[in-house]
Amino acid sequence: MSEALASSSLRVRPATVAVVGRPNVGKSALFNRLLGQRLAIVEDTPGVTRDRLYALADWNGRTFTLVDTGGMDTDVDREDPIAQGTQAQAESAARDADVIVFVVDAQSGLTPVDQDVAQILRRTRRPVILVANKIESPKAEASIHAEFGGLGFGEPYGVSALHGDGTGDLLDAIVAKLPPEDALDAGEAELSLALIGRPNVGKSSLLNALLNEERAIVSDVPGTTRDAIDTLFTWKGRTFRLIDTAGVRKQPGHHGSIEYYSSLRSLKAIARSDVAVLLIDALSGPTNQDRRLAGIALEERKALVIVGNKYDLVRELGEYSQNELAAEIHAQMPFAAFAPVTFLSALTKRRLQSLMPLVEKVAENLDRRVPTAKLNAVVRDAVLAHPPPIQSGKPLKVLYVSQPQTHPPLFVFHVNDPELVSASYKRFLENMIRGEFDFEGVPLTLEFRSRRDEGEHSERFEERP
Repeated sequence: MSEALASSSLRVRPATVAVVGRPNVGKSALFNRLLGQRLAIVEDTPGVTRDRLYALADWNGRTFTLVDTGGMDTDVDREDPIAQGTQAQAESAARDADVIVFVVDAQSGLTPVDQDVAQILRRTRRPVILVANKIESPKAEASIHAEFGGLGFGEPYGVSALHGDGTGDLLDAIVAKLPPEDALDAGEAELSLALIGRPNVGKSSLLNALLNEERAIVSDVPGTTRDAIDTLFTWKGRTFRLIDTAGVRKQPGHHGSIEYYSSLRSLKAIARSDVAVLLIDALSGPTNQDRRLAGIALEERKALVIVGNKYDLVRELGEYSQNELAAEIHAQMPFAAFAPVTFLSALTKRRLQSLMPLVEKVAENLDRRVPTAKLNAVVRDAVLAHPPPIQSGKPLKVLYVSQPQTHPPLFVFHVNDPELVSASYKRFLENMIRGEFDFEGVPLTLEFRSRRDEGEHSERFEERP
């Protein structure tokens, strides 16, 4: 492992707070209110939240992980795998939490399902804070103590997730019940991976395969994953944050508001990741949506790994080798020709072991810094062997090069006039750097600055010994 990865600082694992309750009591609205941003999708339709959604919250200097969950419903349809999975996800989140926020609906009052959920939460033996949501009037707040006090979790906190009333007191109570920070595990700084791709291409199946557990709900129905789901995952001592995203449709607005907001979450997931793992269907090859997603990831300056899923089906056909398939993918996505391609089956886990070594290598390349002397020697030789074309009767002079930034790498070329740099010569310089140094999977930024902006430099590459 490189020094850049090995030197990642240790930090205390944030405590975890799970927001649970029956469907449609306002868990996601409260989740967003406590975070201070609209992260979870909120709709009046029960069952919008299906998977666990993680986000970091901060209150009075204490940071903790807040977890939004799907509704817990003891009357769940046993024939509905998605409903079953949602219930299992919520129960698992409650068991894993350091503190549980149990949300009930002050307007509809106590229900038998609330009582069943309370019984499930008692078995977790975790601290539980009872929250009565939808307190929109003093009259409603006055009745909650008698209505919900019998659940056995102490006096309920009356809040309005819609208007924010009472959430400050609730956050005070949450922080008071968190375990001391010195009692939590210290872990290595994490690297974020966004699993992106079209709907129903196998992103959630890949997440589950990597974790070796059913963390995300998997269904053949496109659109099962609606939020961007964060999950911590350790591979060979390195901590990764896996972000499973809802599939991005070409025109998400045509599929309703839930699809629209799911697409926004996917784009935001790319923005906050370090490496984007693009899943494509190995049988059909890259589509316009796949190319669009890859382009977005590179525009955001994220490292990129391309995964051809359903390789078990491709292998049965036996018509093409992996190298031929990878070459065809690069031919259809020439702007991402530097991105490595691997093939696997998320469903059967065939060749699953090929992915993480590739991700780790790309992560190392993301932090790669080329020594200045070596960088200048290589560029000098390239410029002398392939002089830049003369633009408007004036030659381009490359004075020297520096790499002031990694993650992603930035190369600054100090020249006599940036206007003289043609697009073709810029591509030549980038390809030359890629040919000399290992930046597989990583977008490179080449910036050209005038010596007038940087001060006078009398030396040119040609004049150096």
